[in-house]
Amino acid sequence: MFDFDKIIERKSDKCRKWDHAFVCSRFPGVPEDFVPLWIADMDFTSPPAVIEGFQRIVSHGTFGYTWCFDAFYEAVIGFQRERHQVEVDAAWITLTYGTVSTLHYTVQAFCQPGDSVMMNTPVYDPFAMATERQGVRVLANPLRVQDNRYHLDFELVEHQLKTHRPKLWFFCSPHNPSGRIWRADDIRQVSDLCQRYGVILVVDEVHAEHILDGAFVSCLSSGCAAQDNLILLTSPNKAFNLGGLKTSYSIIPDTTLRQRFRQQLEKNSITSPNMFGVWGIILAYQQGLPWLDELNGYLRGNARYLADAIITHFPHWKMMNPESSYLAWIDVSADARSATELTAHFAQHAGVVIEDGSHYVQDGQNYLRINFGTQRYWLEQAIERMRTSYRHDRRE
Repeated sequence: MFDFDKIIERKSDKCRKWDHAFVCSRFPGVPEDFVPLWIADMDFTSPPAVIEGFQRIVSHGTFGYTWCFDAFYEAVIGFQRERHQVEVDAAWITLTYGTVSTLHYTVQAFCQPGDSVMMNTPVYDPFAMATERQGVRVLANPLRVQDNRYHLDFELVEHQLKTHRPKLWFFCSPHNPSGRIWRADDIRQVSDLCQRYGVILVVDEVHAEHILDGAFVSCLSSGCAAQDNLILLTSPNKAFNLGGLKTSYSIIPDTTLRQRFRQQLEKNSITSPNMFGVWGIILAYQQGLPWLDELNGYLRGNARYLADAIITHFPHWKMMNPESSYLAWIDVSADARSATELTAHFAQHAGVVIEDGSHYVQDGQNYLRINFGTQRYWLEQAIERMRTSYRHDRRE
């Protein structure tokens, strides 16, 4: 029904992923004909229903101030009920200007300089940026690898909570960058520990819509996380490729936490929404699910292709099973070169731009991250270039 193999020309829209000048500022020496598999941005157009809705807005021609009208709340409530089987009260929902900036506001609202925020490493680096930029310390809790899969080390978690008493726990569910889906009992234990040690649990569920293997469990699911110290942050941006609209929302069941959070947003003048952002949520959530389901099938095929290619051409590497998202996390510790050296080599000699894991706060230095949220053609091109370059370099 939807053609995800269709090549979309993306350089003219000046997106960071495909802009040569911007990419060279991050990856020196990249040739003009590069293939970008780095930043978490898919190469597919958004759902037709979203595009058509935006076209109607543009045709109407007025772009004045708007507000969070009833259709926005209804769309979020309906989506969370249908997609994740959770019930959300409209009063719990607050629209924000993107999840990354919201992490900053959350630290500002609940922490003072010198406090700490726990996060499970390796993890999405803006978690640390949002913390450190406020003069707050990162409390890194390393994930444990067993059978090429991440696990929470609850003994270490409790020791750190008891010793350091962080104000917040930034918990990435599903985990970025590995795509690990946490089980209900994992989330329940995380919540219990937060209750025991007086920690506010901040759950990032941004990657919850691309489920490739297994079933996602929201922290709002019955019996999962306590609601009196819970802040959920999410958005449609990764799911429907709307990241440039910089729109997201929080779900905070507890009245006191929610009021404190909203007061901080008001201090930063986070009030009326971007018109396309609020309509993007409504259109995607109410009309985009058939597109999303079909896209996830396509991404599963890409994940299988990439996993098979790595086994065939890079036998020293170990790719974690991406249970969610479109980002592969690959252990290259057995390679003769470091992840950083491999990234530079592929960028300069193969024209394939991928990321190493060194900037994922900590504990990611032996990993590569490859974005397979693209047309199969580009994935095949990238693997062939990498394979040829890698084999040639090893002969030398």
